[in-house]
Amino acid sequence: MGKRKIRIKKSASESISSISFYIESKGLAKTAEKFSDSVYDFIEKLNSEFINHRLCREKNRAALGLKCVNFQKRYTIVFFENEKEIIITEFRPSKLIFW
Repeated sequence: MGKRKIRIKKSASESISSISFYIESKGLAKTAEKFSDSVYDFIEKLNSEFINHRLCREKNRAALGLKCVNFQKRYTIVFFENEKEIIITEFRPSKLIFW
């Protein structure tokens, strides 16, 4: 029983890096680095094969089979999940996604 492979789409990684860049532009370089590290650490924890995540409440995303997980109450990670891999498709502010 191995862990599932995690793939992060370019749009999701660009979103994480743009938020990190914004934090860094405010003069908080270490905080920006901690933020991006904590996001990627959280994503790594999603690959447990014993946890089945719930579908997004938003009808369009749920119809596509996308699942949503909250990160630090401010951000939402949207992803596809199957038994072999997890594909992270979006990293967005939670206020832009219906919960």
